[in-house]
Amino acid sequence: MEIRILNLTKVYHEERGIRAINLEVEKGELVALIGHNGAGKSTLLKVLSGWLLPDSGQAFIEEIDQVNRLAVVRKVGFIPETPNLFDFFSVEYNLTLFARLFKVSSERVESILSLFNLLSFRHNRIQELSKGLRQRVSIGRALLADPPVLLFDEPTSGIDFEMTKEIYTLLKTFHSSGKTIIFTSHRPEEIKTLATRIVVLHHGDVVFDGSPQTYFQSEVHENLYLS
Repeated sequence: MEIRILNLTKVYHEERGIRAINLEVEKGELVALIGHNGAGKSTLLKVLSGWLLPDSGQAFIEEIDQVNRLAVVRKVGFIPETPNLFDFFSVEYNLTLFARLFKVSSERVESILSLFNLLSFRHNRIQELSKGLRQRVSIGRALLADPPVLLFDEPTSGIDFEMTKEIYTLLKTFHSSGKTIIFTSHRPEEIKTLATRIVVLHHGDVVFDGSPQTYFQSEVHENLYLS
C-alpha cells in the first residue's frame, strides 16, 4: 500500500478542512481528488506532504508516518497551486537550495534543468517567469529526490492551452513510470483524460470513491457539476 489514511482530521473552521477520512491508495494509481472550493482537497494534500500536521488520525506514505517530516520529504513531491519558490532568486539557485535539503547531487539539478527545458532560464529570477514556467520549476523541484508519490494541487490552474497539454503529458509520463499521483481539479475533461480513480470530498468527507466511468454516470457528478 503506497498511501494509507486512518481517521485523518484537520479542521480550520466548522465548514473547512477534512474530517475523519479513511482512504488507501495503491502504488501506481492516478487519483483525481475533486469537490467544491472548501471541500478539503488542498488540506488533505498539505497534510500528506507534511506541510500541515493533522488534528487527529494518521497518514502513512510507504508505511512511514506523515509526522516524520524528514523521511516523508523524500517520499512525497508536492506541487501547490501557487508555486512556493523564492521569487528573487534564480531558477538554478531555487533548485540548488532544495537539492541540498533533499541531499541530492548538483548533477541532479542539471538533469532537472534539462528535463524541464529550463537550461536557458537557469539564471532568470522566478519573478521574471510566466506562470507556466514557474509551474515547470515547481514540478522540477518536487522531482529532485525522485519521490514515489506526487501530489498536484490544481496543476493547470491559470496556465495556457499549450502548457496545459505539457502538464498532461508530464502526468501521464510520471504515471507510466510507476509513480503514485493524486491531483485536484475542477475540470471534468481533465479528470476524464488523466484519472484512473476518482475521490470526491464534500465538507471534508469522502462521498464517492470509484472509477471514472462510475463517477460520470453517478448522481454525485450530477450534483457537483450539473445542479
